[in-house]
Amino acid sequence: MTDNKTVGGLSFDEGIQKIASLEQELKKCVVGQDQVVKEMVIGMLAAGHILIEGVPGLGKTLLARTLAKAAGSKFNRIQFTPDLMPSDITGHSLFDMKENIFKIRKGPIFCHFLLADEINRAPAKSQAALLEAMQEQQVTIEGKSLQLVRPFLVMATQNPIEQEGTYPLPQAQTDRFMFKIFIDYPSSADEEKIVHLVTRSSIGDGLDDRNVKTILEPDKVLALQQLLTAMTVDDRIVDYVVKITRTTRSWNGIDYGAGPRGAINLLRAARGSALAGRRDYVIPDDVKSIALPVLRHRIKLSADMEIEGYTADQVLKEVLDSVEAPRL
Repeated sequence: MTDNKTVGGLSFDEGIQKIASLEQELKKCVVGQDQVVKEMVIGMLAAGHILIEGVPGLGKTLLARTLAKAAGSKFNRIQFTPDLMPSDITGHSLFDMKENIFKIRKGPIFCHFLLADEINRAPAKSQAALLEAMQEQQVTIEGKSLQLVRPFLVMATQNPIEQEGTYPLPQAQTDRFMFKIFIDYPSSADEEKIVHLVTRSSIGDGLDDRNVKTILEPDKVLALQQLLTAMTVDDRIVDYVVKITRTTRSWNGIDYGAGPRGAINLLRAARGSALAGRRDYVIPDDVKSIALPVLRHRIKLSADMEIEGYTADQVLKEVLDSVEAPRL
């Protein structure tokens, strides 16, 4: 640390301690997914929305609920289904017979942490109800704009296996997510630990999150997000980020690459990675370490690359290797 700055009533040293404690609390319930936990915390620090992809039963909902509890923030969950209406998300107006006026009944989107479970199971009209909230931090009901509380974070999940009866997210919406995080199967040792924990201390087949301590409050989350704005970022880091995103647009095998929002989110995420790494300045490794979840959903591979079995991550690693990192 270069010095112990204080921003929003929170110093960098205090912020680092809070982040470390937060990660430890998450790992109590989310076993064997250390990289996923780190990326979720960085997403919260950078005030970015998160798309989580993984097969059923890997703890996507548990991860979101535990993060909200440890952050001391209001949590709501919406199960996306084909018959979900936009008003089921945002709310609607009701006529009050006693007072003879219309009153607005707020929907579940009015919270700090919103879990949009299986977001690709709802039609485009309902998916689009999240767009204004994610981008503008507000919701419009009957022509009236209502501000959402801060911090506001959307965590959406989707199942990559079952495609029948789903509505793939359009590029305009996936671009609103800072991260696309993959959750994979745990290792054998971690899976044994999960089975022991669940069968020993819980009723049913889920991990009990009652032992998770509240580390933050909403105002502390905002203070942590403000700390990121006070970090030292060398101009060469900014140039490095822009070069990476621009290279994705001209890379052989990529039909279209990341736009300016990709570069913005990559730098925001790199700031979060630096703070989680106990630094108040960004280094090239921060950019590299977080580039895949930031960019993997912002590029489209060519048909030839997909036929040959290449993934977005494989191509992005080649892009990262081709762009020279600055020496600070």
